[in-house]
Amino acid sequence: MNDMTPLAPMDGRPERVRKPDWIRVKAPTSAGFAATRELMRSKSLTTVCEEAACPNIGECWSKKHATVMILGDTCTRACAFCNVKTGMPRAVDAREPQNVAEAAAQMGLQHIVVTSVDRDDLPDGGASQFVKVIHAIRAANPTTTIEILTPDFRNKAQAAIESIVEARPDVYNHNLETVPRLYPTIRPGARYYASLRLLESVKRHDPSIFTKSGVMLGLGEERLEVHQVMDDMRSADIDFLTMGQYLQPTPRHAKVAEFVTPKAFDAYAGIARAKGFLLVASSPLTRSSYHAGDDFAKLRAAREAKLAPRPRAVIAV
Repeated sequence: MNDMTPLAPMDGRPERVRKPDWIRVKAPTSAGFAATRELMRSKSLTTVCEEAACPNIGECWSKKHATVMILGDTCTRACAFCNVKTGMPRAVDAREPQNVAEAAAQMGLQHIVVTSVDRDDLPDGGASQFVKVIHAIRAANPTTTIEILTPDFRNKAQAAIESIVEARPDVYNHNLETVPRLYPTIRPGARYYASLRLLESVKRHDPSIFTKSGVMLGLGEERLEVHQVMDDMRSADIDFLTMGQYLQPTPRHAKVAEFVTPKAFDAYAGIARAKGFLLVASSPLTRSSYHAGDDFAKLRAAREAKLAPRPRAVIAV
């Protein structure tokens, strides 16, 4: 499509990808960054910011914003886009929920994002740990709003998902990541329609919970495929769509097929808004939890505006 920067291999030499200027970020050096890192270490907490090599870590940690990754740092799957290590995870840390709650209190978080690795080794996929973390945060920080970003709980009982919904996080996020055609190579352990059904079931079980999902661009998807994903999300009543540029973590991960320009991201955002999402975040550096607190405030405002009664028209006679 137009407004893309395609990548051409160099003849006979290893391919080296030069990132465009619009997705370059400064190395983190601030005191706030160091303080956040030290707090995460002291509480034995893992963050997706580090494990997934997020390009926004410097900005977010400087502002004392971090996305906590529970259930360890080892995933049972091996997605082609993800930098989190794969293997046999350690036992679940019983102290983890309290550590997360204490870290949220020390950072003074008004909004916290909690995600996890995939834990296919656990009977419930780790759902009960999400529930414990939500309860611990609520007990220690009653005014903190909670956003969770869960795995798909594939082949787990529906009760696992429902237990999390009944704990009532403010936002339930699960990323579709890419278009259905690319799932066998990019997300082989997952199923596109299973992920859609998960988000649909959350909204059906508790319509008051905001649902959210994201996709990465630049993996070789076609424009109309992205539009179809938007339609599928709206059919599942998903409130919030995030779209960001895929960046290859290491040479062994899936290659970047193209760098999508800011102009193209803006165009996708306009189409998504027209399709009826309450909120859309679309830019090269957008990630699921980037500016999550500010976005949650926007979500609430958008819902209130949508539900507000409209004034009746006065017809002169």
